[in-house]
Amino acid sequence: MTADPQASDTQPWRGPQSPRRSRPLRGRRAVALVALLLGLAGFAVSATGLAIQLLPRQFTAAQQQQIVNWEIASRWQRLTAGQIFPATIGYQLSPALLQDATPLSVAALRIGVAPQSGCGAGVTTSAAATVLRRDGCQAVLRATYVDATRSYVVTVGVAVLPSAAAAKRASQSLSQPRLTAVNRADTNTLAAGILVVRYHGSAAAMYDYSRQISASFAKGPYLIMYAAGYADSRPRVPVASDRYSYAEMTILAGSVAQSVADTLAAPPVRPHCPGTPGC
Repeated sequence: MTADPQASDTQPWRGPQSPRRSRPLRGRRAVALVALLLGLAGFAVSATGLAIQLLPRQFTAAQQQQIVNWEIASRWQRLTAGQIFPATIGYQLSPALLQDATPLSVAALRIGVAPQSGCGAGVTTSAAATVLRRDGCQAVLRATYVDATRSYVVTVGVAVLPSAAAAKRASQSLSQPRLTAVNRADTNTLAAGILVVRYHGSAAAMYDYSRQISASFAKGPYLIMYAAGYADSRPRVPVASDRYSYAEMTILAGSVAQSVADTLAAPPVRPHCPGTPGC
């Protein structure tokens, strides 16, 4: 039998026919597709985790408060003595006190800073020391100021407590300020509080500390205490006999103490990343 040349020339050549794909091949492709999808999902999860690690850390509200508390509580160690107790502290005498139409801006002048002391050595009585130790006192810082006329002198002290609650408890356990009457039997007794800072040499010759008032208040984890009096050896007198001196002395002492408290317990910037330790 001879081949038909016409038929071979006019019919297209199909080449060898491929066999039909089997079902197992389709199954393998499905498995490969599932594996690919799982791999992509794993990559997405890994990439998300890496992005979270690289992005700035986010603090919870509780973590933010812990950082703020640490910042304030450690400030007494990180600031210098001159930052806690600046050379001058401005304050105002009210128009009512001066019997004038305008207030008078004046400044308290620092005459010395005492070395850091223990909680028993920096206060006037063993009862005050017991209060501080009971509430976890760590140290006492002190400095002394005089007014611009050098008529009044004030020692301001800082007892470092472990928390604001501890400082508040200690403050509530100490008495409030009063001017001691010269004609009372307890004329030598004042509210327990900060031990005044006396200096040797020229400072001691210039200022004869006559302690008249004593007070304390809490600010953050700090118990702020002050004692003020005459700088010229005047005796203690009843409040009714020297209201002006009592008022000016109290304003001086309170202003100095409040300035120190504001420096130590000022709220810091809220923690954020970057820029905060722990980020």
